[in-house]
Amino acid sequence: MSTLVNRNGLQIDKVLDDFIAQEALPGTNVNSDEFWTGFAKIVSEFTPRNTELLSFRDELQSQIDSWHLEQRGKSIELETYKAFLRSIGYIRPEPEQDFEIDTANVDSEIATIAGPQLVVPVLNARFALNAANARWGSAYDAFYGTDLLPEGPGTEKGDSYNPGRGAIVIDRVAEELDAIVPLEDASHKDVTSYRLGQEGDKSVVEIQVGDRTSNLRNPDQFVGFNSGDASEPSSILFKNNGLHVEIQIDRTHDVGSVHPAGVKDVVFESAITTIQDCEDSVAAVDAEDKTAVYRNWLGLMKGDLSESFEKGGETVHRVLNEDRSYTAPDGSSFTLPGRSLLLVRNVGLLMKNDAILLPDGSEIFEGIMDAVITSLCSVHDVKGEGSLRNSRAGSIYIVKPKLHGPDETQFTCDLFNAVEDMLGLDRHTIKIGVMDEERRTSLNLRQCIQIAKSRIVFINTGFLDRTGDEIHTSMRAGVMLRKESMKQAEWILAYEDRNVDNGIKTGFPGKAQIGKGMWPKPDEMKEMMVAKVGHPTAGASCAWVPSPTAATLHALHYHSISVASRQEALKSRDIAPMDSILTIPLSAGENLSAEEVQNELDNNVQGILGYVVRWVDQGIGCSKVPDINNVGLMEDRATCRISSQHITNWLLHGMVSEEQVRQSLERMATVVDEQNSGDDEYENMSPNFTDSIAFQAAGDLIFEGLVQPNGYTEPILHQRRKEVKARASA
Repeated sequence: MSTLVNRNGLQIDKVLDDFIAQEALPGTNVNSDEFWTGFAKIVSEFTPRNTELLSFRDELQSQIDSWHLEQRGKSIELETYKAFLRSIGYIRPEPEQDFEIDTANVDSEIATIAGPQLVVPVLNARFALNAANARWGSAYDAFYGTDLLPEGPGTEKGDSYNPGRGAIVIDRVAEELDAIVPLEDASHKDVTSYRLGQEGDKSVVEIQVGDRTSNLRNPDQFVGFNSGDASEPSSILFKNNGLHVEIQIDRTHDVGSVHPAGVKDVVFESAITTIQDCEDSVAAVDAEDKTAVYRNWLGLMKGDLSESFEKGGETVHRVLNEDRSYTAPDGSSFTLPGRSLLLVRNVGLLMKNDAILLPDGSEIFEGIMDAVITSLCSVHDVKGEGSLRNSRAGSIYIVKPKLHGPDETQFTCDLFNAVEDMLGLDRHTIKIGVMDEERRTSLNLRQCIQIAKSRIVFINTGFLDRTGDEIHTSMRAGVMLRKESMKQAEWILAYEDRNVDNGIKTGFPGKAQIGKGMWPKPDEMKEMMVAKVGHPTAGASCAWVPSPTAATLHALHYHSISVASRQEALKSRDIAPMDSILTIPLSAGENLSAEEVQNELDNNVQGILGYVVRWVDQGIGCSKVPDINNVGLMEDRATCRISSQHITNWLLHGMVSEEQVRQSLERMATVVDEQNSGDDEYENMSPNFTDSIAFQAAGDLIFEGLVQPNGYTEPILHQRRKEVKARASA
């Protein structure tokens, strides 16, 4: 049993209470009495509103279900459908006048720099540090260690450095430099030295190519350097499309010693921003878990988070990178951030947590708790109390997921107002990132933006939760397309365009991010480089990548495409039509064979089991899970929501039978067990299926999917994870 501490009528788990008293509050100028008095007031005011908003979700879903049942056997007439959705308050009136956001005090990483964005579970300190430090990445490492370059005789990756592969990497990176920082009449492949010269009172780059010299095609791209010995600088810094590239020179280095110009590495500015996640990628179900989440976020805000771990037989101690120092061409000194700008993703409105109990004994809404405590932790950064600075503009960046429309956006903005007041922060210090991942938000995005126009810094799209909500909302309309076909359905293409259109027309360029979703295959970088160029081309100023290496490679897309220019070009485009978004992705005309149906079922089931077994048994909220073909895919609760809701839909409409699903679950469980056979901490689900809590959780997600709020997976996963923890403690 947890020990509870009474604070102004709130019952706080002692683990969390000690953290706030001993770690989070000191240094904020907020005393304990003020904090808990303000917290209790916020809980009292916002808990009933949160409850009402969730009830309205359920009411809307019930009305939509009934409408589709009444339309059974009829084709859906779009104007009638729209009129119905407007009549129940699902679609709200558009703003009467055009407007632009007026968010102030936004860091350049969000306002003006376009580039890759990482999302990482803040519960894992090692991952959190890796992502924060991924602001700069080695191009040599990125090309050497991925499938972008083929392996052949003499060019294998191997267990140690292979000079043959290294030579190919050096040439390939030089080709990238030719595109990013072109020379007038030569290739970076042929450079034999990068030196510094003087023109008047400014330093310039002198580039030697054999027995002749060459120059930068655009000399203004040279923005800084670090001195080396008398003859060569140790690094030269360039800038293109707002992103930096650093050529590092050391002729004594293993790589630099064989490079004609002594280049030991080329470093790209990579993960410009990182979302430290408290939500989809995290398995945090109680006070112990939540305190660990908050402690890591506090360490990031104070700049003192560290982690030690074993790697290659040695102990590695990881901390946050320092800022990077340079000399400008005019001789002045300057620094660049050594770390990604960090945002924190709170949880949505649905879930509760027993870390804090209300006066009536009920659990606190987790989203309210997140808003207060992550903001409290961030006060250290706002006040400049930490050893390293995150937001130089003095802002706190909170990404809010799973908001359903304008009312929930208003609720969140009001909540942030109240948190600012209790912590003594200026109005709109807390910025909001609105994730456009629920259908009601997509249809009412401009209204949501208008409500948050003085604090909004981010909107994004993503196939994952948005598809889960698409399926659940129209669950009773009919049989849904297969998942792969869904990616090319009319609604999602219009949804992606409409998000960008609304962002541009409401003044996001130069003030806020327009984002795109995750690349799900962390080992498939060659494929990523072909596909993900579409994101900056579409006008997105950031897009999610699954690793620091992927961020370094994705940065190349932002060097080749000016997002600012793309957004300017898209200004004249009409906003993508709402009618297309309302086109339900039904499978009429697919005419699937029995084999195709079974393959789709097995693929979904295997993905659910592979993710859920790690979540429930080991508390791993996001991981690379082998799919049915042993291709590693990044899985989180959003991907699980799609798969489980898809099977629920097919089960409801008779595409598959309950017996067929249960047989698939048992068959795929043995596949997943085998895929995890190398994990010493893994517990098999087969053959004792009834004894495996994880196996039961996977079944619950499917067979109880119809009644899960908006098809979310959290209620079942949290309940089952608590069962595993209780069993372990017993």
